[in-house]
Amino acid sequence: MIKNWDKIKVYDLSIPTSHLTPPWPTYEPLQVKFFKRLAPNGANGQLITTSNHVGTHLDGPLHFDTAGRDIASLEMDKLVGPGVVVDLSDITEDWSIYTPADIMERADVRKGDILFINTGYHRYGFDQPEADERRYMLRHPGPSLDFIPWLKEMEIKYIAVDCGSADHPMNTKIRDWEPREAEACDRFMKERYGKGLNEMYPWPDVYQAMHIDLFPQPDEIIHVECIGGQIDEVLGRRMILGTFPWKFQYGESAFCRCVAFEEVE
Repeated sequence: MIKNWDKIKVYDLSIPTSHLTPPWPTYEPLQVKFFKRLAPNGANGQLITTSNHVGTHLDGPLHFDTAGRDIASLEMDKLVGPGVVVDLSDITEDWSIYTPADIMERADVRKGDILFINTGYHRYGFDQPEADERRYMLRHPGPSLDFIPWLKEMEIKYIAVDCGSADHPMNTKIRDWEPREAEACDRFMKERYGKGLNEMYPWPDVYQAMHIDLFPQPDEIIHVECIGGQIDEVLGRRMILGTFPWKFQYGESAFCRCVAFEEVE
């Protein structure tokens, strides 16, 4: 038995999932229906049709690596362990870029950690008072390119972000799908960083690098997208962090529940 379990507080860092939860752009949304209502045995039953990228979800290795492992193959000690929840909300704005230095200035990150990142953009989630789907999916902050070798050097088990993608939105296909957003982002980057969008994220060389460059073995640094929930209650603290997807054989990604455990007095 775990000693002092009565002193362990559990925080839910997941967002609600329903037919109203926006999927990642162009992905199929969740659809749900009852196939029986209080049928002869008195039970209700439902069917769902959905992509795996709605709400809080774990991108598995197979998502961007056809030779990668499926969700069912991921060990629990990869998904649960010590880590830190870092708060970057004081420096983020639409299309801004965060760096390894920004992380290390704000949190005690150690080799082999799980890293949860609060950009502050969960406040634009569909169920929040400031709901703004375009900002949440198309304009959220993203990492600098040196974030990738830093994650490898630190042997981070996986990361989680409170927005639509672990990649900068303009380093995904959104750049092609939303040309007006891309033009506005290009102007912002020239003013803020002195370089245009394609200089900050040159295509095709670094396209969706947080997925393509990190998911394959031997690194296999995957990520959770769209965390939220009680995240504002755990910022800046080292905790036991856990992600719990269903044991999905041949699954490229999966819905999950993200949790933080903390011992309290």
